[in-house]
Amino acid sequence: MAAHQSMNTKWTITLFGTAVGAGILFLPISAGSFGFIPLLVATILIGPMTYLAHRAFSWMMSHSPLIGEDVLAVLTDFFGRRAGILLAAIYWFTIFPVVLIYGVSITNTVDSFIVNQLDGPNISRWILAPTCVGLMTLALAFGNKIMLTIAQFVVYPLILALAAVSIYLIPQWDFASFLTSGDHNIRGIIGAIILILPVLVFAFSYVAALSQFCLSMQKHYGETTDKHTEKVIRNTTILLTGFTMFFVWSSALAMGADGMKAAHEHNLPVLSYFANVTGTPFMAYMAPIVVICAVASSYFGHALGTIEGTQYLFNLAAPTTTQRLNPRTLDLWTYLFIFITTSLVGVFNPSILNMITLVGGIFFTFITYLLPMIVVHKVDALAQFRGRPTNYFVSIMGLIVLGATIWGMV
Repeated sequence: MAAHQSMNTKWTITLFGTAVGAGILFLPISAGSFGFIPLLVATILIGPMTYLAHRAFSWMMSHSPLIGEDVLAVLTDFFGRRAGILLAAIYWFTIFPVVLIYGVSITNTVDSFIVNQLDGPNISRWILAPTCVGLMTLALAFGNKIMLTIAQFVVYPLILALAAVSIYLIPQWDFASFLTSGDHNIRGIIGAIILILPVLVFAFSYVAALSQFCLSMQKHYGETTDKHTEKVIRNTTILLTGFTMFFVWSSALAMGADGMKAAHEHNLPVLSYFANVTGTPFMAYMAPIVVICAVASSYFGHALGTIEGTQYLFNLAAPTTTQRLNPRTLDLWTYLFIFITTSLVGVFNPSILNMITLVGGIFFTFITYLLPMIVVHKVDALAQFRGRPTNYFVSIMGLIVLGATIWGMV
């Protein structure tokens, strides 16, 4: 029993850490800007959406005839080689851009801390970005076990820091200002609720780690995998919803409409904004700790998914070359690819919120919400899950988020 509890706790923290990253730190800026009612509705919806979608994704792994294979091999087995290649590419385009987002986030956070809190010089992004990204990527080279240990280690102070910051901001809440922000007509409120969903989907997604999570649970629990998998996904979602939405509400109420606009214009996480404007020692030093822990924990989880997808696609494109390379060499080349591309994006500093909306609204929605429903409908191995009312909820919400992203882009 103690071993089971330890296993479940380990994965709950790992999945939580995978989700808590740039999404949560930019979520108050995006979600809060739509006003009180849309944020209230989003708070009610996001818990069931996250739990039911990730649970459905886990069905694909736990009920696949292929035991011990990752999600890309499972999907290829379900749909054939041609569709498997397409789905592998979509999976890669879902996970890899998140790693790029974290490259921008960590560079901007460290730059802001050096300039505003330490009164230091402006360091060239050509130096700062490779240094920040390089230190995170270096952890990959020590192997998955050590990397996951580091990721779990940084999550605990992150949870405490998020709670501390949320409580610290309570005296600065301004209900009057927040209640007047956003549209107040029915059409505007409905539109705001729809447009708030893509960034929520991104901020609450831990799908990047679900493949390895399901494989680990299968190996540990065998025939009782489903029960424990659902329990971990449920606990992760509760933890995410509680800490994340409390942080979002506290930040949005404390920032006000003008603060959210300023943070958006400077492409800064919300905590870096608070550190700059409050000038208090608590926020000055707490903000970088929270941001760095959040970005690092999520970077590791999404890097695992990126490595999985990159090597799978490389093996499909050049199987002979892949066979000639030993696994360690292939890993090192993959790490180098991640380091170079993420550093370059960190240097050029694209808008993070735009990247989150695009990635979350299109790719994460398809992989997390729509693909599991397609598999349940098409694949006989998952026939037992057909016809559930929750499946219709997941499908409808997935289509709404997908439509909202396209609408927002147009």
